[in-house]
Amino acid sequence: MDARRGADGMDQALRSAVGRIARSPQLLIACDYDGTLAPIVEDPTKAVPLPESVAAVRALAALPQTTVAVVSGRALRDLATLSRLPSEVHLVGSHGSEFDIGFVERLAPELIEVRARLRNELRQIVADRPGVRLERKPASVAVHVRGVDPEIASAVVEAVRSGPGTWPDVTITQGKEVIELSVIPTNKGAAVDQLRTQLSASAVLFIGDDVTDETVFTNLHGPDVGIKIGAGETGAGYRVGEPIDAARLLGLLLELRRTWLFGERAVPIERHSMLANGRTVALLTPEARVTWLCHPKPDSPAIFADLLGGNPAGHFSVAPERGGIPLGQRYRTNTMTLETRWSGLTVTDWLDRPSLDDVPAGSTVVSGDSTLVRVLTGSGRVRLEFAPRPEFGQVAVQLQPLGDGLLVLGSNEPVSLYSPGVDWEIHEDGNFETARAVVDLSAAGGSVVCELRFGSHDLEHHRLPIGERQALAERPWKDWVAGLDLPGVEREMVARSALTLRGLCHEASGSILAAATTSLPEEVGGVRNWDYRYCWLRDAAMSARALVDLGSLTEAEALLRWVDGVVERTGGHPERLHPLYTVDGYELGAEAVIDTLPGWAGSRPVRVGNLANHQLQLDVFGPIADLLAAVADRRGSVRDEEWRVLDSMVEAVRRRWHEPDHGLWEARLPPRHHVFSKVMCWMTVDRALHMVRRHLGEERPEWERLRDRIAHNVLEYGWHPDSEAYSVAYGHEEMDASSLWIGLSGLLSDDDPRFLATVLRIEADLRSGPVVYRYHWDDGLPGREGGFHVCTAWLVEAYLRTGRRTDAEELFQQMLDTAGPTGLLPEQYDPLAERGLGNHPQAYSHLGLIRCALLLDGRPLP
Repeated sequence: MDARRGADGMDQALRSAVGRIARSPQLLIACDYDGTLAPIVEDPTKAVPLPESVAAVRALAALPQTTVAVVSGRALRDLATLSRLPSEVHLVGSHGSEFDIGFVERLAPELIEVRARLRNELRQIVADRPGVRLERKPASVAVHVRGVDPEIASAVVEAVRSGPGTWPDVTITQGKEVIELSVIPTNKGAAVDQLRTQLSASAVLFIGDDVTDETVFTNLHGPDVGIKIGAGETGAGYRVGEPIDAARLLGLLLELRRTWLFGERAVPIERHSMLANGRTVALLTPEARVTWLCHPKPDSPAIFADLLGGNPAGHFSVAPERGGIPLGQRYRTNTMTLETRWSGLTVTDWLDRPSLDDVPAGSTVVSGDSTLVRVLTGSGRVRLEFAPRPEFGQVAVQLQPLGDGLLVLGSNEPVSLYSPGVDWEIHEDGNFETARAVVDLSAAGGSVVCELRFGSHDLEHHRLPIGERQALAERPWKDWVAGLDLPGVEREMVARSALTLRGLCHEASGSILAAATTSLPEEVGGVRNWDYRYCWLRDAAMSARALVDLGSLTEAEALLRWVDGVVERTGGHPERLHPLYTVDGYELGAEAVIDTLPGWAGSRPVRVGNLANHQLQLDVFGPIADLLAAVADRRGSVRDEEWRVLDSMVEAVRRRWHEPDHGLWEARLPPRHHVFSKVMCWMTVDRALHMVRRHLGEERPEWERLRDRIAHNVLEYGWHPDSEAYSVAYGHEEMDASSLWIGLSGLLSDDDPRFLATVLRIEADLRSGPVVYRYHWDDGLPGREGGFHVCTAWLVEAYLRTGRRTDAEELFQQMLDTAGPTGLLPEQYDPLAERGLGNHPQAYSHLGLIRCALLLDGRPLP
């Protein structure tokens, strides 16, 4: 067999080209009809398409982000009758001049007159020429000479070309044994270009066999692919033999595109579990597959991005050789250690952070580096696959077996996999290498340890036994939970949510992540995919506040030091704070797209960075001031850097509270006077006044005047008379869940009729079963999203404040029921598809759960 061809006989270069174009965000697939979908036959009226081609075309046309068109020389009505293709397939007739059946009715009178003269002239030319057939079309006449004596055919073609073909208003198109005269200038290349523009196609695949198809082939460019059927000179880059080969090619494209669009194995988002060590995070599937890990920080590029790109993006898998679904997965109590169990196999995973006292003698490991520890125990045979892909798979690496493990070579930073007793086989995978092995646990004494060591090429044995190391890693988590003041309501779920928030804390800087991931979709297959691996001032302050309410000040104090540093870098202009920063407290780089990753379940684009960094969000000061007040009240004092932050927040509000902004939801729309932003500005000054009165014994009349001025403004202009509630923004009647904060903040009392009316309106407009949507107004982006867990939590609190405890308990339980098997929540939930959406795990969701449980437990409302 030719080495350049696969088992199905297809050229490998063509197969690769089809694989590449199958990953185009918006794909246009276009083809000719006769000689492509349908074999050439003597009687054109009997040219029916191949069943294999029809099946592939129908399936491709049904895919999202995929358009199929048939561009033929036939009249459009004849093409539709013969092909019997569904309406999803665009049919273009008469070599590109007919895009719809009513085309003929729009011809100008002078063109109709030319067409009539043309028909008469051609009838005279073909008279007494046996076998020559005229085909009348809306804007043209085709002269068919298939099967005609060659001398007669040649004479007819010459007569046509030298006669009516010379008329000034006539365009000639010549194909295989046919010559066509049209009263309008057109060609298939122009038609395909028109379709490309109309559909905003990012790439075109065109298949054709005729001379008339060359106008398409010569127009193709960039990622486009042209495929010629049969012999003859061509501008196409690839060639197949006959129509059945084109059918097979379309079948391959269907298979590859379907995989690209929907993912190979889209594990439900909420079923992923998180590992954390205060330096970075990792996500595992229920089958113990490490599917996400960024290094050295959580906002660094990923070394495992299988979550967003499947196998080619990197993973670390462990499973019984016999296969099978695990019996279960669980966290060890009050830790971030995860156990995945099959019969005869348990995989125990945690992220270690070695200290200087724990590293082996002579090791290059430093205190900030992380180690992923995987302990395999049991009696069966285990299959391992290690496929590191640094920089989201943008950097090619090699794997070198050495001593008791592997070295990862080719990356800027040393990485090694310590795995004594594992005999690895290295397999090439394009520009990458993958290590595979099968281990007999019984022969290995019942246990095998794998340690993925970052920042080191050390493969020496650790001086501490693995059991002792696990205990050392788990002790800080257990001690921390033991010091929390957990509620009686859903105690275990609250503890897991608290651990999740603690796991999202970046201890080296004090920042807190909004979520552990990027680009998990708010709509499957849509474009609402954002990078949340950063520290939003608002989200972080609300997360720290939830932990303060549970009795832990450490995270809040570290965050406030981080905020102090960020404010200091504004050069005395806290009103210029960005909504979010890197974990180290610096501005983000430009938002970019990694177009080589297909996204979770094919949801593209995969983004790094976040354009919301450049928005004005005036609400961010409120949660920080609220956190400052909570910390001061629990501790009983205020530190110098905290006073600095407080003064900065009030000063920022004083300077800008009256301006429109982009709002907390970061809609990519012009600024508006958002009700939530105004309420948060009010809350900033209100909490500041509370602090100076309680902890300094002072009054600030200028702050009181500022607070009252903001309150009067939002209470008057935020109310929309048609909605009979506080709406999303001044002068806009659409509802927004964030308007609940008109009462949750304390600006309105719990029994104020205006707050009660707002709660009822949001319930009616935005609640759907177990979720509350943020809004239903047009945010400038296509598609829809799921319900937001944090908005659900706000409505639970609103129910409690307005005396509806039974409703609050019911909605809270429904929210809990949407969590994954290990208790984690993503950002959103789709109540129709019954699945989680958005980045995971999401700080908002878990802080909302904690707050609801505390309130239901009877803790006093702030």
